[in-house]
Order: sequence, then structure tokens, then C-alpha cells
Amino acid sequence: MPSRKKTSMFGSAFCTCVGSFTVICVVLATPRWVSSEVRFSRASSNVTVSLTYGLFTGTCGQFVDAGLQVSQTTFQVADALSSAGTRSLNVAVIAVLVLALLSSLLSSGFTCTNAVSNPYQTFLGPVGVYTWNSVCGVLILLAMILFPVNVQGNRQSEELARECSTSLQAHLGSKHNYGYSYWIMLLVLVLNIASLIIIYFYDHSRYSKKKEQERPIENAPKDVILF
Repeated sequence: MPSRKKTSMFGSAFCTCVGSFTVICVVLATPRWVSSEVRFSRASSNVTVSLTYGLFTGTCGQFVDAGLQVSQTTFQVADALSSAGTRSLNVAVIAVLVLALLSSLLSSGFTCTNAVSNPYQTFLGPVGVYTWNSVCGVLILLAMILFPVNVQGNRQSEELARECSTSLQAHLGSKHNYGYSYWIMLLVLVLNIASLIIIYFYDHSRYSKKKEQERPIENAPKDVILF
């Protein structure tokens, strides 16, 4: 059985890993990644298409010059994207987050295993927790980079706006605000770092204790040496 200290520290790390897993599920499920206002010209007026969407679904509303809302609809992001590059990058963000979800799940399993037992394999110990938490953190950072690249570099909002409305002509400008579904990925990074810090302190204290037990004989008391 593991010591009380090991159980408490790995139990704390398990809680942070489960929190990371839960937040990633929320990130995937919620459609509040970005809100965009995309302005277009028409023959007789200018039109602003307001979009709020995530990785799977979104809503869009159309406004004329005076601010009158003409329509509001719900759309599927995958169906509304016509460009292969934009669609591929959206799928890539989803795939990266799914991999982050799996690595967070593995990290939760490793910390739980160490909290209740002493696994024999080295990789099942702190090394495995370091590995899967680091992988999860890198994947989350990658998702946070790829999504804005798709929105602003590939003009994803403009493409979705054209699918939501008809008879749009020249693109006049866009404004983007990233929502809570995007920014709470920072919480995943914080939870991963917290897990790494907890395991590091446990591993460091265990290493220090081991070194103290293996101290050379010249540091022992003289009476013990004479004996």
C-alpha cells in the first residue's frame, strides 16, 4: 500500500486531472468559441452578419443599416464551410482536443493508480504523469493557436456569414471576440501545471529522503564507526 503522503499528493493530482478532463469536455460541447460581426455591401444597403459559433454549431443573425434584424438561424459549422482548407483546420482542432481529452483521461488513470497502489513499472509512476500532462498541455496550446488562425487567417467567419445570407457582395470588414469556450482552455493549462507541480514536489521529497538514507559512512557519528 502507498504511504499516506503519496496517497494525498497523488489524490490531489487526480482531482486536478479530472478537472482538466471536465473542462475539455465543456470546451468541446459549448458553441461560444467566437462572436464575429462581418460587414458586407449590397446593391442598396450594407449588411452586418452577426455570428456566434464553436466547433460544431453556431447561430447567425442578419442586420441592415438601421440595425433592424432580418433573420436569425442555427447552422452546422461543418456543413456551412465550403473551403477545404477551412474545413480541414476545423477538423484538426477537434482532433487535437480529442487527443488532449484522451491524454487527460490517461493522466487521471495514472494518478488514481498511484494514489491507491504502488505500480512496479516506472512509466506508471511519476514519469507517466509527467508525460501525459505535458502532452495534454501541448495539445491545448496547439488548439488555442489553430482556432484563431482559422478564424482570422482563413476567414472562417466570412465564409460562414456568406452561407448564412444571400446576395452578399464585397466584404467590408470583420470584428472578432473570443468567448468563454475558447478562454477556459487556459484553465486546462493551469490544472495541468498544478498536477505537474504536485507530482514534482512528491518526487523531489522522495528523492531527498532516499539520498539521506544512502549517505556515506564518513558522515556517520564516530562512535558508530568505531563500533
